[in-house]
Amino acid sequence: MHWIFLEHDGQLDFEEFVHYLQDHEKDLKLVFKSLDRKIAGQVNANDIVNSLRDLGVHISLQQAERVLQSMDKNGTMTVDWNEWKKSPTLQPAENVPEIILYWKHSTIFDVGENMMVPDEFTSEEHMTGMLWRHLVAGGGAGAISRTCTAPLDRLKVLMQVHGSHGNNMCIMSGLTQMIKEGGMRSLWRGNGINVIKIAPESALKFMAYEQIKRLMGSSQETLGITERFVAGSLAGVIAQSTIYPMEVLKTRLALRKTSQYKGISDCAKQILKGEGMTAFYKGYVPNMLGIIPYAGIDLAVYETLKNTWLQRYGRDNAYPGVFVLLACGTVSSTCGQLASYPLALVRTRMQAQVEGASQVSMTGLFKQIMKTEGPTGLYRGLTPNFLKVIPAVSISYVVYEHIKTTLGVQSR
Repeated sequence: MHWIFLEHDGQLDFEEFVHYLQDHEKDLKLVFKSLDRKIAGQVNANDIVNSLRDLGVHISLQQAERVLQSMDKNGTMTVDWNEWKKSPTLQPAENVPEIILYWKHSTIFDVGENMMVPDEFTSEEHMTGMLWRHLVAGGGAGAISRTCTAPLDRLKVLMQVHGSHGNNMCIMSGLTQMIKEGGMRSLWRGNGINVIKIAPESALKFMAYEQIKRLMGSSQETLGITERFVAGSLAGVIAQSTIYPMEVLKTRLALRKTSQYKGISDCAKQILKGEGMTAFYKGYVPNMLGIIPYAGIDLAVYETLKNTWLQRYGRDNAYPGVFVLLACGTVSSTCGQLASYPLALVRTRMQAQVEGASQVSMTGLFKQIMKTEGPTGLYRGLTPNFLKVIPAVSISYVVYEHIKTTLGVQSR
């Protein structure tokens, strides 16, 4: 048995011993055998005291009993192998760096909305600068994924804004209408700005997330799920607030008629000239409110699926395989989008309100939609939105892995 975490003074203390157990589940059997000197298949308080004394760690019998009490299920004040390995304090922290390494989520999967909580990176990835290569790979994957699914994304925006009882647009009629109005190229309207905003948004979000973690006083390699949700949501608000004018431009460009704008800069100039600076923040409130259910539910579902898999199959390896990663990413993203969709629809309609038309507030739009279309009106465009999730997740994963390998990031 090798002990690897000596203090600078060369001494090993009791707290460090407990920390070692939590971080190295794979050595649990060896630890148990080294404590069980009588080979009785059971460890008692005296075994712990004596074994640690040999290592230069002096603890009292009471401290050893407290450790045993946390594991002892039957009140005998002895612990057998089954109790030892099932102890909550020793459960799959099994190799935290390996779990962080393999179970990337928001870096890998791009479904067109960047509202997920940022991924954790190992201290090794921080020190070697590999995390930036991961982010570059994720950005490149997102660009290709969004470009491949852009026609469905534009159709979603059109259905959100123009869909109603009177204009019950379906997928085929919507695509036909777009091609008829502007040709095949019109299917990709708004995609340029949607791709351009990936880099600043991802970088801002990641940097804000790291700073918020520091402000929260966390020195751990990985945060708990609640802390991750809080830090991730705040980072999302900071990033979205900074790049939000690009969101408005994306919606306006997706909705434009042929020859309405010459390009991104012309669209920005026309909005600024005709509607003023405030137009670039239309729909800001529902957009920020949407981050909370999206990030929270996506994270909770993903972590639940991940932990279920790890408990069942993760004893020998933390790597889940491609199919499990894709399935977890697809299910969690779908749940997050479903929860925040009504807010996303209202945001898009507010972004589309041009000067001269009646300006309706967020609550006003909710009331108007509920009154004229009922609850289903809040989910217009949901079908093309969900149709693009599986191809978007699959494409972004494949491209991410390819770029990651090209940049020299090795999978263990």
